Amino acid sequence: MDNILEVRDLKVHYPIRKGVFSRIAGYVKALDGVSFDLRRGETLGVVGESGSGKSTLARVITGLVKPTGGTFKLDGSVAMVFQDPLGSLNPRMTVREILREVTGEPPEKLLETVGLPVDALGRYPHEFSGGQRQRICIARAVAVKPQLLICDEAVSALDLSVRSQVLELVKKLKDDLDLSVLFITHDIGVVNYIADSVLVMNCGRIVEQGGCREVLHDPQDDYTRRLIAAVPRIRSDIRQDRESRL
Repeated sequence: MDNILEVRDLKVHYPIRKGVFSRIAGYVKALDGVSFDLRRGETLGVVGESGSGKSTLARVITGLVKPTGGTFKLDGSVAMVFQDPLGSLNPRMTVREILREVTGEPPEKLLETVGLPVDALGRYPHEFSGGQRQRICIARAVAVKPQLLICDEAVSALDLSVRSQVLELVKKLKDDLDLSVLFITHDIGVVNYIADSVLVMNCGRIVEQGGCREVLHDPQDDYTRRLIAAVPRIRSDIRQDRESRL
C-alpha cells in the first residue's frame, strides 16, 4: 500500500518577542521535528491535549500555515472539517448556496450522502443542530472529491450520542469514497473507535506511534498511559482483552 502523505522533520516555530525593540527572546515550538507516513486508505488518529501541536499539523498540510522547516509530500487533494461547524459555515448562505460554492454536482446527492433530508437545502446554518451542521461541513468537504480528509476535532463539540453518529458517517464515507483520513482529537477513546493507527503528540513532538491495538494495549510512553487512564472504557476494554489471552 503506497503513502498518500509523507511528513519529514516538520517544524513550526513562532518567535517570542520582548522589549521595546521586539527582540526575539525564544520560540514557541508548535511542531518540532514531526515525521510520519499516512498510507492510502488508512485512518490515522492524531491524539494529544490542547497545545500538543496536532491542529498546527493539520493547518500545515492544508496550506494554512507555512512550516519553519522540514517537508511534507501530499499525493492527492485534501479537504478539512473543522471543530466548530457553525463558525465555519457562512450564516448568510443557505445550504444550497454553501454546497454550490464548491461543487457542480447536484446538492441533493451530497445531502443524501451525509444523511440529511433534501428540504435542508433552503435552510440556514443556525436552523440546524450541531450534529446536522457538522454533516453539512462534511458534505462540503467531500464535494471537492478529496483523496485525504482531515477532521480537526470534528466531534469534540458534539453530544456523545451525536458524536457516535458522526464517527460512523466518517467511517462509511471513508469506505464508500475510498478516502484516507487524518483524524485529530484530544480524546483517545475516539481514536480507539475510528483509527487504524495512531500518533500521540505532546509539546509539538510525536512521543509514540503505531497501530491502534499496539499503542493502546501496550503503551510505551508515560504520556500515552495518562491519556488512556483518563478514559475508563478503554481501560476496561484493554483489561478484558488481556484476560481473554491468558
